[in-house]
Amino acid sequence: MKKTLLQIENLHVTVDDKEILKGISLQIEPGKIYALMGPNGSGKSTMSYTIAGHPKYHVTKGKILFEGKDITDAKPDERAQKGLFLSFQYPKSIPGVSVANFLRAAYKAVKKQDIRVLDFQKKLREKMELLHIPREFMERSVNEGFSGGEKKKMEMLQAMMLEPKVIIMDETDSGLDVDALRVVGESAKKLLTKDTAVVLITHYFRILEYLTPHVVYVLKDGNVVASGGAPLAEQIEANGFEGLGEEAPKLKNKTLPKKKSGNPFLVLD
Repeated sequence: MKKTLLQIENLHVTVDDKEILKGISLQIEPGKIYALMGPNGSGKSTMSYTIAGHPKYHVTKGKILFEGKDITDAKPDERAQKGLFLSFQYPKSIPGVSVANFLRAAYKAVKKQDIRVLDFQKKLREKMELLHIPREFMERSVNEGFSGGEKKKMEMLQAMMLEPKVIIMDETDSGLDVDALRVVGESAKKLLTKDTAVVLITHYFRILEYLTPHVVYVLKDGNVVASGGAPLAEQIEANGFEGLGEEAPKLKNKTLPKKKSGNPFLVLD
């Protein structure tokens, strides 16, 4: 039986005294890709920022466990050092700071160890080759003048260098064209190993054409209202989110007719 990397237990979260998450429970296991879907305002980004430890998001009830240890009150840098990584929807630019220098500083902070410049550059070049990033990228200022696709590649490069155990991608597909979506999907696959998990937060189906999830969780109004495999995402693409909250209890432990793909829809416990 696989261990649980990240476990959310009855999580209630407020932002500016307004409750956004209202008792969410879910778990993330290694070796799997998860899709966290839902309409705008359902609590998806609140979930990601809360897991990362953003101080604006206040946990009023429940727990966040990482590899069995309670990190509900841990600082963001402590969570990063344990192996959590959050890819932002809108990455910030840092003029005057090169990609290479930024990544080396991040590496030293997260790994809590120094690394020789030559060794770091060798490691960085290897990861850039995997992502098909040209070498001159290293000398550019972080995200300054980057296209949408280049910013997402930068996020993927950070994750590859820091080697986290849980990679959370918050609406990474937002504003990307088809070519950039394919790059992000292929990059995310390279981050997945038997010891890591990828959590993709989105309200679009299109990225899932390049990155097939093992498990789909659906949020509405701060609650998980349905869960299942990849066919659940296909159902959402066809019918939207309407009615999922009402249907989920009736569908539990039942399957829908098989599609051409041969995969039945199943709502998991």
